[in-house]
This record gives sequence, structure tokens and C-alpha cells, in this order.
Amino acid sequence: MTAFALAMPVNLEDQFAFDAGHHGHEIVLRAVSAPELASRVAGAQADIALVAAEARYLTDRLIASCDQAGVRLVAIASSEREQRYASDLGLYDIVEAAEGWAGLDALLSRSQWSSETPAPERSALGQVVAVWGPGGAPGRTSIAISVAAELAALGYSVALADVDTHGASVAPALGMLDEAPGFAAACRLAGTETLTTEELGRIGQRYESPLGGFWVLTGIGRPSRWPELSSERVGATIAQCRQWVDYTVLDTSSSLENDEEITSDLFAPRRNAAAVTAVRAADHVIAVGSADPVGLSRFLRAHVDLLETVTTRSVSVVMNKIRVSASGMNPHGQITQTLSRFGGIEHPILVPHDLSGFDGAVLSGKTLVDAAPRSPARAAIRDLVTSRLVPDEIEPAAQRSMFRRMLARG
Repeated sequence: MTAFALAMPVNLEDQFAFDAGHHGHEIVLRAVSAPELASRVAGAQADIALVAAEARYLTDRLIASCDQAGVRLVAIASSEREQRYASDLGLYDIVEAAEGWAGLDALLSRSQWSSETPAPERSALGQVVAVWGPGGAPGRTSIAISVAAELAALGYSVALADVDTHGASVAPALGMLDEAPGFAAACRLAGTETLTTEELGRIGQRYESPLGGFWVLTGIGRPSRWPELSSERVGATIAQCRQWVDYTVLDTSSSLENDEEITSDLFAPRRNAAAVTAVRAADHVIAVGSADPVGLSRFLRAHVDLLETVTTRSVSVVMNKIRVSASGMNPHGQITQTLSRFGGIEHPILVPHDLSGFDGAVLSGKTLVDAAPRSPARAAIRDLVTSRLVPDEIEPAAQRSMFRRMLARG
């Protein structure tokens, strides 16, 4: 007998509850939403959770909660759109609603599932977020660090990887040593097919914070070491990071040039392979530009190259360092109109210029979350994270804190 938990519309719930009883199984929990199921699944002693593949009943937070509780999660999809939604969350166990219990039974039989068989460690792969921006110091690293910190503060397990082969700067920004760059070490292990999640935990450094710490894979201290970050190695490392944490944030370099056939220097494009691979592997790309006339011009030209490189449709534009002195009166309106008119970019995230906040963070080796929690820049970045990366994040703070403690113990 297998114990099931359900979270789906009434019509599907009645159908699967009847079939479960008919086949000698037990329904131990019925929930009306993903947050309710996530909060109760650990104590329900369920073996399998059946959920409808829509935002009300299936979220990445529910996937994480089921992973922590050792409960296998299966999505029931009533349309192609719902199948894509579940797949985008990294869920592989998907059954078409039209197939009913027969489809579920076939899925479980293929994987030789039984109530005595333990669930896999992770039923879903972690998400990858690449932070990119053109040359001219638009603030890629500052945004990447802040995004990682905000995700960690929400209770997710997070790794921040410095993939910049031109000017890695995550380590000094966080006051960390980078004599033994973690990301390069991971790439070397990946090259010999010996990289594991345990190895990532060994070579990664930990940024600790009362609000939520995260892992850091530091970048190469000398740009001459860029050959260590080949496309194959970077891709394999990113794939392993998906198995390691909920979110991997990649701080990339600016150049995305990748045309080896027309260049006289065959080695130059390969130096950009790390950035190109990171952007292509990302589930979500954050494109950072500087909110001044020169920065806008650079961003709009480079943004075209970005769109030709990415494989995801989830690209969020962040205009950093918004200020009246560089953009004139009503800088928010000026920047928004310029992006819409010349780049077809709508709904950008606008980050106010907070020089003292970011300077204080770098000086103390802390994130903006810890150094200046009331910074207006921090508020904008938090909005970016909650609205674009984790739109279903609606759990109360107490539950998030409990989840962080569970991760720490694990």
C-alpha cells in the first residue's frame, strides 16, 4: 500500500482519490494549494504527492519541501501548457490527466517505484540564473551578489559562481580569499568526470549571514587562467550545480563573441566560452545596464547579441545606478521610454543609485542585504527576485526560517 497526498482541483482530486482506494492505496492528505501541501507534507507520512501542474498547486518551493521530506512529487497535466510549466520547474514525473490512474501506474512501474523504495534525493533540478551586462562596469557583480543574498534570505539553498574570465571580483567583494579559485577547481574536476555535489561543498566557500548564507565558487584571480574554463567543463559544472542547490547564480563577463571562423585570433573567442556557455545554460538571464547615456548606448547595442545567444525566454533587464544627475528629471520615465523606443524592452527593473550602501558593503565584505538592509537599491533587487525569479514565494517568514534550518542540518 502506498500513501498519497493530493493537491488538485476537486474533479481531479475525486478521480484520483477513488482510483487510489480502488487499487488498495491510502490518501493521507488533501491540500487546496501548494503552500498548504508544502507546510504539511513533512508530517503527513506520504510516499507520493500528486499535484495538478498549475501555479496554484505546483511551485518550486513545494518541490523543495517534498525533497526535504523524502516524498516523490508527480504532476498531473491537463494540457500542453501545464506540461511545459511542470517541465520548466525541472519536474520529470509528469502524467497526462487524460491517462488517469493507468498513466500514473505506468510511470511508477517504469521507475520500479514502491512504498518500500526511498525517493530520490532531488525530484527536480535547481535553477540557474546568469547575470550579464555589457562592458563599462554596469554593476554585474553587485547585482549577482545581491540576487544570491536575496534568494538565500528567502530560505533557498544558493551557490554564487564567478564565471568571469576577464575580471573576476566576487571574492574580493565579499572579503574572501581567492588563491584557490573554486569555480576553476570545479571545472578541473568536471574535466576528469569526478565532480560531485560533495566535491562542490568541499571546494566552495561559505558566506554566512543571519538572514541566510550561501555558497561561493570564487573566480580566477589571474585572467591568464581562462583556458581552465572551457565550454565543456563549464557546462558540466553548471549541470552538477543543479544537483547541488536550489539556485545557482552565475556572474559572467561581458563579451559574448563566439565566431571563430571570421576572426584572425582563433583563441580570442574561446576566452568567452565560459560566458557564452553560462548564458546559454541559464533558465533566467538578468541583463544589467548602467542608467546613463553612455551605459544605455552600450547596453542597447550589446543586448542584441545577448538575445541571439540565450536559449531561454526569461530575460529580465535591470538598469542600475538610476539617478537624476545622469538621466535628468524623472529618470525612471526617461530610462523606461528609451528602452522601449530603441530596444523594445518593457517593464525593466530600475535600481536606484546607492553609492554609500554598496561602498559600505564592499568595505565590510558583506552583501547589501547585511550591510544596508533598508537601502532603496536593495528593495529594487528584492523586487526583482520575488517578482521574476520566485513569483510564487508566498510562505510566511517562520516557514522560511524553518526551511533554512532544515537545509543547514542536511
